[in-house]
Amino acid sequence: MSSRFPGLSRIRLKDLVLFLLALTMPMASASAADEPDLIFRRSTVFKWMSPNDKLATYGLDDPEVEGVACHFTVPEKGGFKGWLGLAEEVSDISLACRQVGPIKFKNKMEQGDDMFRRRRSLFFKKMQIVRGCDAKRNVLVYMVYSDKLIEGSPKNSTSTVPIMPWGPADANVEKCGDFFTQ
Repeated sequence: MSSRFPGLSRIRLKDLVLFLLALTMPMASASAADEPDLIFRRSTVFKWMSPNDKLATYGLDDPEVEGVACHFTVPEKGGFKGWLGLAEEVSDISLACRQVGPIKFKNKMEQGDDMFRRRRSLFFKKMQIVRGCDAKRNVLVYMVYSDKLIEGSPKNSTSTVPIMPWGPADANVEKCGDFFTQ
C-alpha cells in the first residue's frame, strides 16, 4: 500500500507518534481556577534509574472569592510511568485554606461548586476541590476529594475559612449565605 501511496505511511506514523506524545504528556487539568503555583516538592521514595516519588505542595487563589487561598499537597508517582504521565496517582491529598485579605464574593455560587479540578490518572480518577458556605457560622468550607472510590469511600480532607474583618478599613464583612444557593 505504501508503494501506491508513498506519503500515507509517513502521515499515519506521524499521527500515531503525535497521539502517543499527547497521551504521555502530563495530564492537563480541567479546572475552575487557574493552574496552581508549585510551592515545593520533596522526594519520598528514591528510585535508582528513574524519577523519585515525591510530595508536591501547591497554592491557588479561589477564583470566585477574593481574599481566600488554598494550599494542597499531593503525592506524585516517580518511576518511568510517573515520568511519562501514565501512572495512576494515589488519592491521599491534604488541604488547608485561609483568609489572605479582605473577602469579596465575585458572583453567586451553588453549594458544592468546583473551585479546582485536576486529573490524577489517564482516564478514571480526578481530584476536586469544592466550596460551600456554613451560613449559620459565616464560614466558607472547602473539601478536596478524589472521585474514584477507594475501598468503598473516597479519601477526602476539609478546611474552613471564617469570614473576618481584614484590618480596620474592612468593617463591612460579607455574609457567605448571601452568595450561595442550595
